[in-house]
Amino acid sequence: MTKSAISPLSQIPAGVWVLGFVSMLMDISSEMIHSLLPLFMVSVLGASAFSVGLIEGLAESTALIVKVFSGALSDYLGRRKGLAVFGYALGALTKPLFALAPSLGIVLAARLLDRVGKGIRGAPRDALVADIAPPQVRGAAFGLRQALDTVGAFLGPLLAVGLMLLWANDFRAVFWVAVIPGLMAVALLLFGIREPERQEQGKRSNPIRRANLTRLGAPYWWVVGIGAVFSLARFSEAFLVLRAQQGGIPAALVPLVMVAMNLIYAVSAYPLGKLSDRMSHTRLLALGLLVLIAADLVLASNEHWAVVIAGVALWGVHMGITQGLLATMVADTAPADLRGTAYGFFNLMSGIAILVASGVAGLLWDHFGASFTFHAGAAFCLVALAGLAWRAKPAAFRTR
Repeated sequence: MTKSAISPLSQIPAGVWVLGFVSMLMDISSEMIHSLLPLFMVSVLGASAFSVGLIEGLAESTALIVKVFSGALSDYLGRRKGLAVFGYALGALTKPLFALAPSLGIVLAARLLDRVGKGIRGAPRDALVADIAPPQVRGAAFGLRQALDTVGAFLGPLLAVGLMLLWANDFRAVFWVAVIPGLMAVALLLFGIREPERQEQGKRSNPIRRANLTRLGAPYWWVVGIGAVFSLARFSEAFLVLRAQQGGIPAALVPLVMVAMNLIYAVSAYPLGKLSDRMSHTRLLALGLLVLIAADLVLASNEHWAVVIAGVALWGVHMGITQGLLATMVADTAPADLRGTAYGFFNLMSGIAILVASGVAGLLWDHFGASFTFHAGAAFCLVALAGLAWRAKPAAFRTR
């Protein structure tokens, strides 16, 4: 059998599968909390939509900004696993704070610490996937890891729904249970991954030096810019949860909205990641923006639960198209010894964009309503699509 006839799935190394299951367990833990947290903040702690948006924006941007330093450190040390283990452990150990939180301040502190953990682990983990996976199946490998990650992202809310129904909407009890899969993720990473040996390339230097950043050429920085624009166009998923609540869905069942989104995301991530190994990246990005526009318009049109589910499903398709693709584009345009740094700067710009987008979305929600917020998201997508058409340089991508 020729190499080209072998299924891409069978060529993906076992280490990528392990990293996928680690991500799945941690996402089960995180999403048990995050699928309920907007409702907890609004109904139990009395938060406004702006407060929810600000907390979520600060949390997600913190995770992405921290990736700059963790990615650069992993390049400097020449090792990825230790940082990833530390990041996953920090995320797992912050989960009890949500169960104990008496105020928004404690929730904010817990979210920031949790996202610092995510930031520490994210870039080294993505660089580790790129180190392990053969180049010809790199897109499929990122798609597989993202798919398994997203399996956790819909199992987590599903567990949250079951426990909320079982325990009569006891948010804090559900948050305590979320600690268990988080600790399991840490154990699996610690004992299930053997980091590949890397060839020494001379004396180590600061990866963020100007000389090294210069080696991250124009194609890479174009990907960074595109990633930031996508983040501006897609605000926090907490607003999907709040939109579902407006439709009269009982609090215990609201996490099913995230189940629907992440189920679609999980099903689409691997095949679309595989497709990115053969198809123009620029066309896939444009398709992702068109799907996000459709999602925003559907969510803006009506608050009925069926309409919300349809919009959320489209949101999941958009995530399946773009998230693994952008990670693959970073790997393809960055030198192997600077991949951690490359993911770090990519996530720095995306983090700043998410903070701005979530804060603005919260303000629009409070002052003009949910429909205006989603219409504004669709308008920004159109701007991003126009920019993609104007700035796209096919030489920056493989156009299989």
